[in-house]
Amino acid sequence: MVKLIHTLADHGDDVNCCAFSFSLLATCSLDKTVRLYSLSDFTELPHSPLKFHTYAVHCCCFSPSGHILASCSTDGTTVLWNTENGQTLAVMEQPSGSPVRVCQFSPDSTCLASGAADGTVVLWNAQSYKLYRCGSVKDGSLVACAFSPNGSFFVTGSSCGDLTVWDDKMRCLHSEKAHDLGITCCDFSSQPVSDGEQGLQFFRLASCGQDCQVKIWVVSFTRIFGFELKYKSMLSGHCAPVLACAFSHDGQMLVSGSVDKSVIVYDTNTENILHTLTQHTRYVTTCAFAPHTLLLATGSMDKTVNIWQFDLETLCQARSTEDHLKQFTEDWSEEDVSTWLCAQGLKDLVGIFKMNNIDGKELLNLTKESLAADLQIESLGLRSKVLRKIEELRTRVKSLSSEIPDEFICPITRELMKDPVIASDGYSYEKEAMENWISTKKRTSPMTNLVLPSVVLTPNRTLKMAIDRWLELHQK
Repeated sequence: MVKLIHTLADHGDDVNCCAFSFSLLATCSLDKTVRLYSLSDFTELPHSPLKFHTYAVHCCCFSPSGHILASCSTDGTTVLWNTENGQTLAVMEQPSGSPVRVCQFSPDSTCLASGAADGTVVLWNAQSYKLYRCGSVKDGSLVACAFSPNGSFFVTGSSCGDLTVWDDKMRCLHSEKAHDLGITCCDFSSQPVSDGEQGLQFFRLASCGQDCQVKIWVVSFTRIFGFELKYKSMLSGHCAPVLACAFSHDGQMLVSGSVDKSVIVYDTNTENILHTLTQHTRYVTTCAFAPHTLLLATGSMDKTVNIWQFDLETLCQARSTEDHLKQFTEDWSEEDVSTWLCAQGLKDLVGIFKMNNIDGKELLNLTKESLAADLQIESLGLRSKVLRKIEELRTRVKSLSSEIPDEFICPITRELMKDPVIASDGYSYEKEAMENWISTKKRTSPMTNLVLPSVVLTPNRTLKMAIDRWLELHQK
């Protein structure tokens, strides 16, 4: 179901981070270098490795468009590179001169955040390369950073275990202890979760730490209701500190890497383990999913980066069978529904559902009114929880029954893309549809509603190849 298709072994020391754009893979290392590879055949680009840093490079990340790469280092600098020719665009020095441990672009490419060992975090203007805002946490080094998908806030994680939330003006919105022994990484799912009751959107946040835990949080931030961070669940599987975590582009999977040398891939809907990968011989320090393609990169202190490929059909099967339930919820028996209720923490409702002969088909047709009138569930909170869980099931059924992978569908036309292009918001669209969008609409992203920093559209050849391969497989 997951196949190791390539191993990169060019670094001379521990691999600290890896990151994908739509056409490239970047890696960085304790050996002071950043390396760039083509996704078409995993060959290193002619202008790679990128050399500037005088000490270990801790983190690297692409701008949403993929045209710029940022890297940060113990030398106290964050460097911006032109990915097409490897030239240095800017060198931004942390005001305190402290080692920079993490860097991250905002979704609209206007800002770049850098976090340092002394607890300072800086927002840089990614166009002028000037310092925009600066803040700091009370204790510990900043080692993790992630922007919300809509760019309205970002989260930092510290070596003391605190998650701190900042708005786009660098005002601290919230801070709380998340991992007792220190945070190592955090990441947002790009796909929002809807609240059926109030129509609000929430985001999933994953964090991991030295306490050997991977935690899932639900985050919301609106001007009316303010900010809210809620702990949701903990994912089990690792027996040692977890050093990295990352969501897949569609939000359906979460991957984590650990000191126990293993990589675990979870289904985010069921929170079950899909795969455990044990190819690395030393600590796994980094992991990243490619956008719009079923590739995963994992890096390690064994100096290698492994490239893994998922099989579409078997992956869908794995998601539906990991919890030992039937693939199609409509076919569930009353006993299957009872098992599902227990798994969702709704054991007290089993008797009511059995008394009313609720099977899979009936379950999917339940409404707020039927829960109250027919099943006589009096608690509003309990009814809301059941409805949320049922909505997740409906989404899952739709996903499993869809023949075309969602990442191959244009967000504008909702049809299979023939000529995919990457816009400056980092998303891929059908070329003609996006050109029409830009010419007839305001210069905003169809996905985020944020202003597009550029109207340049870049052919997504990697996605085009993946779609062509899928067509060949399914049109035989």
